[in-house]
Amino acid sequence: MANDIMEPSHIDQDVPGGVPLKMWTRGVPVEDAAKRQLTNAARLPIVFKHIAAMPDVHFGIGATVGSVIPTLRAIIPAAVGVDIGCGMMAAKTTLTAEDLPDNLGPLRSAIERAVPHGRSAGRRPGGRDPGAWHKRPGSVDTAWAQLEPEFTALCRDYPRLEKTNHVQHLGTLGTGNHFIEVCLDEAGFVWFMLHSGSRGVGNFIGTMFIELAKHDAMRHQANLPDRDLAYFEEGSRYFGDYVRAVGWAQKFAALNRELMMKRVIDATKTVIRKSFHSHVEAVNCHHNYVSKEHHFGEEVYVTRKGAVSAKAGQMGIIPGSMGARSYIVRGKGNPESFESCSHGAGRVMSRGEAKRRFTLADHRAATEGVECRKDQGVIDETPAAYKDIDAVMEAQRDLVDVVHTLKQVVCVKG
Repeated sequence: MANDIMEPSHIDQDVPGGVPLKMWTRGVPVEDAAKRQLTNAARLPIVFKHIAAMPDVHFGIGATVGSVIPTLRAIIPAAVGVDIGCGMMAAKTTLTAEDLPDNLGPLRSAIERAVPHGRSAGRRPGGRDPGAWHKRPGSVDTAWAQLEPEFTALCRDYPRLEKTNHVQHLGTLGTGNHFIEVCLDEAGFVWFMLHSGSRGVGNFIGTMFIELAKHDAMRHQANLPDRDLAYFEEGSRYFGDYVRAVGWAQKFAALNRELMMKRVIDATKTVIRKSFHSHVEAVNCHHNYVSKEHHFGEEVYVTRKGAVSAKAGQMGIIPGSMGARSYIVRGKGNPESFESCSHGAGRVMSRGEAKRRFTLADHRAATEGVECRKDQGVIDETPAAYKDIDAVMEAQRDLVDVVHTLKQVVCVKG
C-alpha cells in the first residue's frame, strides 16, 4: 500500500500567482470552466499548499465540484456550498437477491410512501409540499430534540432561520441528484443506499452566509479573482457564527440520512416478510462540508465540495449514476489529496444540456433492469449525463481501495 501511495497518479499544474493544482483526472474529461474555477481558487491568499481536484471534478455554482481546498485561518462559504453536509449513507443487510420479489414496483412504492421526496412546481403558499412532512412521525420529533437547542441559539442571532423548512425537512430526501437505492453487492447481498443533505434549512444557512461574505469582500477583499470566492477570516465578524451554523447543518444532514435509512428498512419489511438484519456494515459520510484537520504540519480548514474524506482505513461511498455501479471504498490516506477521494462519477454536462440531448428512449435503455422513474422529469439525471464511473475509479486508484461493488435494482429520485 505504501508503494501505491508513492506512485503519483495525479497531474501537477502550476498556477501563476497561486498554489499548484494536483488533479486526479487521468482518463476522465475536465471542462475548461472547471479549470478556470480551480485556478481562481488557487490564487486566493488563504489557500494552503495546493488544491486537490478529484476525478469527478466539474464546474459548480460558487466553487468547483470535486475540489478539496485547504485554507489557513479562513473559510470560503461558497466552496462549502448551500447543500451543507450533503453526503451518502449505505447499510448492508442479511437479505440476498433471492429474497427480493420478481416485481420490484411495490418495493419502490413503499419506499416512496415512507420518505417525503420531490417538490411541486409552482406550488402556491400554503399548498402541499410533497418533499416535507405534514404529519411528522414521532421518530422525527425525537431526532429534532437533539438539534433544537443549538438551532434555537442560532435563531436568536439570525431570526430568519425560524421561517425555514427545518424540522419539516428532517428525514426527507429532496430533489435533483438525491436518491434512495436498493442495491446488490458482488456476493448478492442487499444494501440500502441514500444520498441527501441538510435540506431547506442548510440551503438557507449556506445562501445567507455566502451573501454576507460577498458583502464583506466588497470592503476587505478588493482583489478577489471571483466574487463567489469571498471568505471569512478567523476573528472577523461572521466567522464564528458561520462555523457554528455549518457544524449544526452537518449534524442535521447526518441525522437526516439516519432517519431516512430507518424508514426505508421499515418500508422494506412491509413488502418482504422475511426477517432480516440491517447495518451488518454501515457507512454515513459527508461530501459537501468543512472540517478542521492537520495536514503537512499545519492546522487547516479543509473544504471538500463534492469530495469524501479517505483517511487510511476510513470507509466511504462513491456512487455511480442511476444505471451504473457504485462503490464502498476504504481510504488509503494519501497525503497529496489531503486524504480525500471523489464523491461520485461527476457530471459531464449541465442539466439543461442533458434534457436537450437525451430522449426518453435513451433513458429507458440506460436504466434497463432498474426499477425507477422513466419519465421526462429525470432526464437530467440519466446515466449518460455523468462520467464513466470505472474511469473515475481508475483515476483515483492511489486514493482508495474498493471493498464492495454495488449495482442498484431500485432507485427512488426526488
